[in-house]
Amino acid sequence: MNVDVLTTREVALEPRSSALLFIDVQNFSCRRAGGEFKDVPDPEIAGEYGYYFDRLSTLAIPNMQRLQTAFRTAKIEVLYTTIESLTKDGRDRSLDYKITGFNVPKGSWDGKVIDEIAPGEDEIVLAKSSSSVFVSTHIDYLLRNLGVRQLVLAGVLTDQCVESAVRDACDLGYLVTLVPDACATISEERHQNALRAIKGYCRQVKTDALIAEIEKRS
Repeated sequence: MNVDVLTTREVALEPRSSALLFIDVQNFSCRRAGGEFKDVPDPEIAGEYGYYFDRLSTLAIPNMQRLQTAFRTAKIEVLYTTIESLTKDGRDRSLDYKITGFNVPKGSWDGKVIDEIAPGEDEIVLAKSSSSVFVSTHIDYLLRNLGVRQLVLAGVLTDQCVESAVRDACDLGYLVTLVPDACATISEERHQNALRAIKGYCRQVKTDALIAEIEKRS
């Protein structure tokens, strides 16, 4: 694939130059007992966050599991990023995370990828302390070493860390594929707004279609 002559982002994945990245699918942000939600009263969880947890359990996580299986079968790299400080007290966090109050201590349960898509023993997990994984980790260096030119993204939140990664990956020269039904955020409105906002930075392909694509090309 000669990326220098491309005139569209609608390019099917080449397994040898592709990777799947799960963003922040961890205990901190995907569990009721996680640090982001443990102090939130039950009525607020049921109200403000009901849609989010329902989407995670019934749609996004099952689709992430299917993607993970399909990409592993096709021998395509699977990577993970989690919100996690490099220190226990979080002194290395971004100013934004300090203001927000996010501190996932180094090595904590909150910083672990959820069991449903637990990383394999030889899969890469990157701790980040910023919204975009491209700001606070060396993922760009790693992807280039792996020969990755096409990056598939899934995870949470669609309109925050996922959207940031889409924009930065695009600007750094990757062909980005977002899997909308393997992402989640706090409301359907926010999810759809984000998809519209980043439409010009990535192609958007649902789980079924993407799995069929890589099976055909593997």
